Amino acid sequence: MIDLHVHSNHSDGTLSPRELTELAITTGLSAFALTDHDTVSGIAEAKAAAASFSAAGQSVTVISGTEISAAYKEKDIHILGLWIDETNPVLLKGLEDAVAERGRRNEAMAERFRALGIPLTLEELRLENPDTVITRAHFAKYLLERNYVKTREDAFSRYLAYDAPCFVPRAYMQPEQAISLILAAGGIPVLAHPLLYKLKPEELHTLLERLTAAGLKGLEVFYSSNTSFDESIVYGLANRFGLLMTGGSDFHGTNKPNLFLGTGRNHNLNIPDSLLKPLIAEVTQQGETKR
Repeated sequence: MIDLHVHSNHSDGTLSPRELTELAITTGLSAFALTDHDTVSGIAEAKAAAASFSAAGQSVTVISGTEISAAYKEKDIHILGLWIDETNPVLLKGLEDAVAERGRRNEAMAERFRALGIPLTLEELRLENPDTVITRAHFAKYLLERNYVKTREDAFSRYLAYDAPCFVPRAYMQPEQAISLILAAGGIPVLAHPLLYKLKPEELHTLLERLTAAGLKGLEVFYSSNTSFDESIVYGLANRFGLLMTGGSDFHGTNKPNLFLGTGRNHNLNIPDSLLKPLIAEVTQQGETKR
């Protein structure tokens, strides 16, 4: 069993990369991909943890990844990068620019909270969440811990959702740029959770035509919120567009309760190891092409 979509506390998850690695072993995963939002900063810790556990006779493979947000009409879509070279300077510069744009947006959101009488500052969020890409989940945590809201869901509905008073949109990069960054780092670009965008079938087809023309290589077929019918739809799309199949839980720790590493929402997910072989073959082929 594998999980190719996982978040740590280097973005909006709650477990450290080492804790995730340990959990992956106890869960029985053979491999997992650390795919934090717009950052690769947790990968070294996860790989070091895997090496230390391996020396003690416990084995799991850590796959280097990231999840990049990109613009699509009035929405944002997410492009996973799997098997990336996390030291690639082109990728690192692109992620640095994305984090800087998050910072601009986050400061504008903090200003909106202060205008409502909630004395939130970005400096305070950073102090409480060091070495982390600040996301809306961190704003929600701030509100919950200070009793401005009763639940994380309440924080989003009252303040942080797209139509809520403190939401500020980001200026996302184009999906073609996200795909280009991942390919430059030798990775496999994958469209994450395609059904979550609630696109009409013809519009999803148009999007996939655009992304495959730009170099998209994979589609996340197995996902925590997918029903078996949903899986059959995405499986058909992967075949139609010649895309490799991936799967992931989108695990975030306690930020997404009842969503478990490897097994998804209420343990409804099973991502087979057999997906790895064609993905690794693609990575190998890309590496040979670059030589």
